[in-house]
Amino acid sequence: MFRTILKVAVVLTFVSMGPVTFAQQNTAGSDPKVSAPAPAVQPAAAPATLVAADNAAADAKASKPILRELSPWSMFLSADIIVKAVMIGLAFASLVTWTVFIAKMVELTVVQRRLRGALRKIADSRSLAEAQFALGSSGTILSRFLAAAMREARLSAGISSDTGVKERAASSFAEIVRAESRRIRLGMGVLATIGATSPFVGLFGTVWGIMNSFIGISKSQTTNLAVVAPGIAEALLATAIGLVAAIPAVIIYNHFARLTKAYLELVSRSSGAAGRLLSRDLDRTHVSSHGRVSSHAAE
Repeated sequence: MFRTILKVAVVLTFVSMGPVTFAQQNTAGSDPKVSAPAPAVQPAAAPATLVAADNAAADAKASKPILRELSPWSMFLSADIIVKAVMIGLAFASLVTWTVFIAKMVELTVVQRRLRGALRKIADSRSLAEAQFALGSSGTILSRFLAAAMREARLSAGISSDTGVKERAASSFAEIVRAESRRIRLGMGVLATIGATSPFVGLFGTVWGIMNSFIGISKSQTTNLAVVAPGIAEALLATAIGLVAAIPAVIIYNHFARLTKAYLELVSRSSGAAGRLLSRDLDRTHVSSHGRVSSHAAE
């Protein structure tokens, strides 16, 4: 009996322990605190990895030099305000150079052609009055020489000294030549100034731009050529514009110096032509006066 009760107690003990163990195993398999520690940690670690990767990519992008278009217009827009002012001033000087070139070229061509035509017209004239009649209202400098000679002859009427009349007429001619020389050289001083100063103005803009580039290098703590090159290129653009303004100004100035010299030679020929006509008129006057005196004496 006792054995039977003992067997029943052992069986009941195993039966009662079996469900508990099975329940514990099921609980351990289904409890997230026991069975899913790794999945709980993985979602927390993934965002941190992505953030670190994003930060590394941002640092690499920040350290990578920004490629810039190095066209003249873009370099002008990104240049310093002082360098921009230098470039604008040099561009204006270049515009003045070409304006003076066009204006003086037209002026010298017209006055030389008209003066040569006037000299051809009076080539066969025998007196100042005849020469003025041949010229008409031409408005050349030769007309001014003839008018000055006739005025001096009129003011010196009754004076027997021809030498004094010719000297006074020559003085008037010299004043006309000096005034014409100043007038025809108008604008050439501007060309000379632009040709002489434009390279140095451009060099000033270059020095200022390179100085700013070195300041930028010290701030960025890098000597990468892609970072340094744009600022230096912007600075060198000022020198290039200065040369563009200076070289044509020097060439045009030398060209006009030769043209004005040729024109002033024509002016000198005109002065000599007017002086010769005045001398003929004076001699003719003396001959006629001597003829009248002789006729009166014969009577």
